[in-house]
Amino acid sequence: MKISVGFSPCPNDTFIFYALLNHKFNTGDLEFEPVIEDVEELNRRALRGEIAVTKLSFALFSQVESTYQLLNSGSALGNNCGPLLISKRAISEHEIAQCTVAIPGIHTTANFLFSFFYPVVKQKREMLFSKIENALLNEETDLGVIIHENRFTYQKKGLKKVADLGELWERKTNLPIPLGGIFAKKNLGEETIATIDHLIHESILYAFANPLEAIEYVKQYSQEMEEEVMWQHIRLYVNDFTVSLGDKGHAAVEKFLELAELKDIPRAT
Repeated sequence: MKISVGFSPCPNDTFIFYALLNHKFNTGDLEFEPVIEDVEELNRRALRGEIAVTKLSFALFSQVESTYQLLNSGSALGNNCGPLLISKRAISEHEIAQCTVAIPGIHTTANFLFSFFYPVVKQKREMLFSKIENALLNEETDLGVIIHENRFTYQKKGLKKVADLGELWERKTNLPIPLGGIFAKKNLGEETIATIDHLIHESILYAFANPLEAIEYVKQYSQEMEEEVMWQHIRLYVNDFTVSLGDKGHAAVEKFLELAELKDIPRAT
């Protein structure tokens, strides 16, 4: 049985799926085919139900929960790992309402968090996450919400942090920030979904046990990234919650969904 697996080319995702996709252990009757896209493209494809197992932003959960089920393993969730709001020049709180803000996709958790904490901002520009830093440097936009490895590179480019959206979330909820999770289509059936969840769990453990082996696979998709930035990315986003959400992880996801339903965040039609 062939199963399509969607994930981003970012180091945490390629690290997680390295062993599963490179036959490092027995996957039984299941064969996995990678679909590697930016997370916002994965979000859009999930809305169309195109991928069997996929990484998704938690901000999209309520729109796909009739079709997809959250797995226990593979999530990006934790403390001090949330999206950052950055700028080229110093911007005060009272100026933000009038600013143009670059976001890495309307369905992303980053957009939800920004909209949640700064609901007065109306001027948003969607762009690929990796283009946001240059958009700020070129003064195409006043502010940008950055995710992934950009949190490790923006200061070297002379950009400034205006707010840490993950920190704001943690202060409000006293819970880790749920960024993205791995979801499986419900029509795969409970038994197959449980097997896939277990195999992703094993893939993560294999990568932890064989990090130098796994990083060579990561490098294939992060060729322009310094190796130390890859490791920083992996250490931040692949953690105990990735191995298993556990009670605290599930509580964080539930609180996120509760608050998301209270906010009128822009949705795609």
